Amino acid sequence: MSFTNLLIAIADGVAQVTINRPAALNALNVEVLKELASAFAGLQEDETVSCVILTGSGAKAFVAGADIAAMQPLEAIDAVNFARLGHDVLNLIEKFPKPVIAAVNGFALGGGCELAMACDIRIASENARFGQPEVNLGVIPGFGGTLRLARLVGKGRAKEMIFTGDMVNAQEAFRIGLANKVVALDELLAEANSMALKIASKGPVAVRFAKEAVDSGLEMDLDRAARFEADLFGLCFATADQKEGMQAFLEKRPAKFDGR
Repeated sequence: MSFTNLLIAIADGVAQVTINRPAALNALNVEVLKELASAFAGLQEDETVSCVILTGSGAKAFVAGADIAAMQPLEAIDAVNFARLGHDVLNLIEKFPKPVIAAVNGFALGGGCELAMACDIRIASENARFGQPEVNLGVIPGFGGTLRLARLVGKGRAKEMIFTGDMVNAQEAFRIGLANKVVALDELLAEANSMALKIASKGPVAVRFAKEAVDSGLEMDLDRAARFEADLFGLCFATADQKEGMQAFLEKRPAKFDGR
């Protein structure tokens, strides 16, 4: 896969997707969003890929936000279409059947924070800053910020961040549950890759079902979610991965999963 605004590297079952617009602090515009959709569609079909790391180019920003220069002249209907495109792409990433780790290097503001929240796990560098500062521009978050932030950190804290537009640093993001882990900037990609390799070594079908159980279960009442989890648990027993995983455990050897 070749893109104008993205760099893609695949090794050992892990794909690294880098948004590569460092001069614009990796800001999201229509072209970047469409390339992300195309990249993730391709990675979904790539059977060699078990986990994805999403990051930004350079040390200053993961994604500093949506491209304000591109947004400023938009009329209302164009702004609606831009927001809907953002929702479509971030929903695609959130529902991507393989785990996605955001390696957040520097600013993750506005659309960047929303993009990071669409990923399954967020590892932040010590210089990371998260925020939804759209009210400073006279608008509200448009790519799911009002939805995902409240689900991650709670309604009250989400409202505080969105209403004030204040940023939080990496340690505060970790404290409130917005970041899973904080590491030094020069260790960020190594830490993300280490976690991705660990995930890639597990049963691929089981990991996919586990992601589906967590994400879908949160949208159900507890009884329906419990039945859904039990059904997915049972389906695992129709896979070669389950046979191999349990046989390997009994034989006290590492399992060799093949994703079937």
